[in-house]
Amino acid sequence: MGGERIIRRKWGERRKGKTDWAAVDASTDKEIEEAVRNDPDAVPLDVDWSEAVLVIPPKKKAISIRVDEDVLDYFKKEGAGYQRRINAVLRSYMQQKRKKRA
Repeated sequence: MGGERIIRRKWGERRKGKTDWAAVDASTDKEIEEAVRNDPDAVPLDVDWSEAVLVIPPKKKAISIRVDEDVLDYFKKEGAGYQRRINAVLRSYMQQKRKKRA
């Protein structure tokens, strides 16, 4: 844990992003559309949502498990969301086992 940057926040305190919200608020819809059109990574503005299906993720259950320190470190090094990634690995394992039984 040496050299690890730890940031402490109080409950409800939000992180400061890099977005200049004042500039966004001052922009017109036309300016925003033009900026999006010129951004190769932007999602198209004319997405057809008529066929969209609402998927509600399954409810999570809080548990306490013990894992090897190196396993936990591996997932944590990938950044925020390490518990979600561990869950995804376990889900993949479960699905593979179910396929073999069927």
